[in-house]
Amino acid sequence: MMKYFRSLFSSQQVTRFWQGGMAVVGGAAIAAGCTLATSSPAMAQAAYGSYIGLGAAVGVTSGGIGEDSETAANIAFRYKFLKVPVSARAQVLIGSGTAAVPTVSYDIPVNWRTDVYVGLGAAFNASGTTPVGNQTAFVIQPGVDYALPNSDAVLFGNAIIAFNAYRNSGGTAASLQAGVGLRF
Repeated sequence: MMKYFRSLFSSQQVTRFWQGGMAVVGGAAIAAGCTLATSSPAMAQAAYGSYIGLGAAVGVTSGGIGEDSETAANIAFRYKFLKVPVSARAQVLIGSGTAAVPTVSYDIPVNWRTDVYVGLGAAFNASGTTPVGNQTAFVIQPGVDYALPNSDAVLFGNAIIAFNAYRNSGGTAASLQAGVGLRF
């Protein structure tokens, strides 16, 4: 499937896409900074609670020869600190290789059921090539959590952007994760 996607896009198009994506991440970081700099009371405590979940991860970049993009199963964990808009998160990506991605996120409530967040952390590669590369790397993780009404289920989705994540090329890896969690 990834060969099909590669045949659709040139490496220049992918490079331009990621440059644009980095501009979006930079803009999100500036917006988060502006939000932190202004003092106003929080109006909602969205997606209340911690969760553990299962999902899928799809790598959308490749590093070079022998560093193809990968797909993997995703085990996700979120611990929500109750007094501050911060969460400790971790994702374990298990496929042809294994990586653990712990992050600390700043959570922005959108409404009573939805949080958007930006997390910072690292991707620790345990073996092989994963959706987030094949070596330890610094990561930025934007994402969203949505608590389903009248249940303990949470839908989650995020991107992981890992810098200098490929051993041979030193390129940036990016992957998309989605899944369902159970609040506790």
